[in-house]
Amino acid sequence: MRPRSLFHILAAVAVALLAGCSSSPPGPSDAPASPERSAGAVIARSDRLLIYRPGRDDTLRSIALQFLGDEERDWVISDFNQLSRAVTDQPLVVPLKPVNPIGVQDDRYQTVPILCYHRFGGASNKMSVSPANFAAQLDWLARNDYRVIRLSQLLGFLQGREALPKRSVVITMDDGYESVHRYALPLLRKNGFPATLFVYSDFIGAGDGLSWSQLTELKTSGLVDIQAHSKTHRNLIERLPGETDEQYRQSLDAEARAPRELLERRLSSPVRQYAYPFGDANEAVLDALTRQQYQLGVTVTPGGNAFFAMPLMLRRTMIFGDMDIDAFKAKLQISRGGVAP
Repeated sequence: MRPRSLFHILAAVAVALLAGCSSSPPGPSDAPASPERSAGAVIARSDRLLIYRPGRDDTLRSIALQFLGDEERDWVISDFNQLSRAVTDQPLVVPLKPVNPIGVQDDRYQTVPILCYHRFGGASNKMSVSPANFAAQLDWLARNDYRVIRLSQLLGFLQGREALPKRSVVITMDDGYESVHRYALPLLRKNGFPATLFVYSDFIGAGDGLSWSQLTELKTSGLVDIQAHSKTHRNLIERLPGETDEQYRQSLDAEARAPRELLERRLSSPVRQYAYPFGDANEAVLDALTRQQYQLGVTVTPGGNAFFAMPLMLRRTMIFGDMDIDAFKAKLQISRGGVAP
């Protein structure tokens, strides 16, 4: 007996998933397509998915743009079909609605690592990553099919609404050193990778901090989201000498409100994400962020983030200057075994 073709396997999937559908395009004949045909064809469709036979000019990105409205969502098709490219006349499934938006498998569940950088270049020390090492890390992510996503994309995942690529990773940078503009931005541009920059507003234009013109260039690149890292970079869980309860509350409100208002006014983009100085937060800090309508907060507790992670207490993994590529790879926790709580 001849093994079933991929088309017939997908057709069987379509029959099961399209059962009860009010209408769908008629199935194609099994005759080979004309070599002159360049356009693809929809074989079957429901409100949840469709089966598509790619044409000669189709790519996963063009198919994603056509049916999902965004070529960057090519990973949806790639992950579902377990393939890296479209093949002419080889049918594939295009999910039209999120599939497994919380990333739970039989024996594992998805986690999303958030990487944390500080400085680039300059003196060799633990907190400064050389441009060569940063370039090697980004190149390794690209060659190994990791998808660098924006931090804001985590919100839908945490709310159980949006699936994320299986090899998702987020890049963040803290404080606001000018080396982000000098060294990191060109390498992000080269790879087309987005990142989130957390700045504390008192550092802008001071010392080796970024200037407003540099922050504007980072924002207009379309790759870097500028978000809040407090006003003064004080440890928010430590009270100042003699600070009363009310003074402490007012101070926390200022540390949350001041950078948000300043960045939104100067850069004209929403600020809804916050990095805690030293990674520390307590209930009073969380209350202050909630009052200022922040949606995501990041610590420096290492590990990946599952769908059940607390949005205002996300794990984040520090990347240090003395890490080699093997140590870097070990930080990329994209799943955990066992049953999700």
